[in-house]
Amino acid sequence: MNRHTSAATAFVFCICMMIVATAAAQGVNVRGRNDDDNGLGNNAPTRGCRELPSYEELRQALSAARAQPNGGLNLDMWGTIVDRDGVVCAVAFTGGDRGDQWPGSRVISAQKANTANAFSLPGLSLSTANLYTATQPGGSLFGLQESNPVETDAAYSGSPNRYGLKNDPMVGSRIGGVNVFGGGVALYDANGRILGGLGVSGDTSCADHNIAYRTRNLLELDYVPAGVSTDPERRDNIIFDITPQSNGIPNPGQMSGISGANTVANPGGFGHPSCHSYSIQGNVVSRGFASNLPANR
Repeated sequence: MNRHTSAATAFVFCICMMIVATAAAQGVNVRGRNDDDNGLGNNAPTRGCRELPSYEELRQALSAARAQPNGGLNLDMWGTIVDRDGVVCAVAFTGGDRGDQWPGSRVISAQKANTANAFSLPGLSLSTANLYTATQPGGSLFGLQESNPVETDAAYSGSPNRYGLKNDPMVGSRIGGVNVFGGGVALYDANGRILGGLGVSGDTSCADHNIAYRTRNLLELDYVPAGVSTDPERRDNIIFDITPQSNGIPNPGQMSGISGANTVANPGGFGHPSCHSYSIQGNVVSRGFASNLPANR
């Protein structure tokens, strides 16, 4: 390489570095996406996340919902929002520190958000609670929970000091995962568009569902079009219709009972176990909490 070629190469390199520096100073990512903050405070790079609540909005709504009577153990919670492409937009918790909630529930909340989004449509919403019966052995969706594994690098990378904060390492990644008990709901705006999913974890699965339902309502993203629930005002609500076996205790390899009344109004197949014992009375108690959830818009 002669002296003139070296000088030309150096000149081009300098120009490139100036362009990068200028773009960085203006907050523009040279890869065509904003990897810092999109202006709504949820620190996510995709356009889908820009249509969803910010980190601060999620935490505020989650905390308010957690404070209501939800029929659980009164524990602090994790909450995660994903966009329609399954990209994590925000992760928050309700306690004073990340250790005030079950550490394992952080990723579970993301799984639930992903599941509710992945298995809901513009015309039909399925909460994760609606998937329980169908995914049990012998059910029509058995094995679904193994179908979309969690992206472990996204779930566990980065500093734990950032977990549940605005810059949680999961934000901006596709988390994957399928969860088939209560706590995940799809997000619908006033125009009927499905925007993504919300997942909540940290208490019993029934309480998780109740808190997720309340959180979605506070975020005003519960314009649910239709669902499998027999409650017309809460169309993707958790269903407590599992008739227990005679002793209320599952036999080895079996569910606690059969979902549904086998009627036109309730053909069954979408039920969730009560978190207040495997009994008719348990269903009554759990159903009471679910029936007091805010109606869908």
